Amino acid sequence: MTIKYALISVSDKTGIIDLAKKLIQYDITILSTGGTAKLLFGAGISVIEVSDYTGFPEMLDGRVKTLHPKIHAGILARNDLSDHQDALNKASIPNIELVIVNLYPFRQTIAKQNCSLDDAIENIDIGGPTMVRAAAKNYQKATVVTDPHDYSLVCEELAANSGSISLATRFMLAKKAFTHTACLLYTSPSPRDRTRSRMPSSA
Repeated sequence: MTIKYALISVSDKTGIIDLAKKLIQYDITILSTGGTAKLLFGAGISVIEVSDYTGFPEMLDGRVKTLHPKIHAGILARNDLSDHQDALNKASIPNIELVIVNLYPFRQTIAKQNCSLDDAIENIDIGGPTMVRAAAKNYQKATVVTDPHDYSLVCEELAANSGSISLATRFMLAKKAFTHTACLLYTSPSPRDRTRSRMPSSA
């Protein structure tokens, strides 16, 4: 299926400008957040900020950006179910077929000797894993990209498939995405012990 909407929200911005420029060549509308949107704007790339798209501003110092039905319904709606597509049409929500997200550097943050508990907490990603898992769950429609090393594959697929990504590649990237989010559940013992030593006592 031809990709019409892509959502880009990345902590690791390696290669993202070149990828976004390629998406524009296929008339793909780009939705983006925060620092990613600012970077793309600065590179002359047309972007719709998620807050403008949803009509709801970011809040709580950026803790809530993408947790909105217009984002998650667009990702999760199945193309093969008319009820899903009717619900999107009724709510004027487009399908989002491409999700390019990598997560806050939590493991790198807590590995630092001077990492505070507050720093660790603020690097727990909520919206990112939610979008990644939603797109991976709906790989029959959506492509999820969590690794900048896969950007070249995405570009190759777009060129080979007239602006779409093959099912085999969507499935492979979905499996990789689930692994990416699962890794957040595990940290090495020493950073965890250092953080535990700074935990506040019970009230």
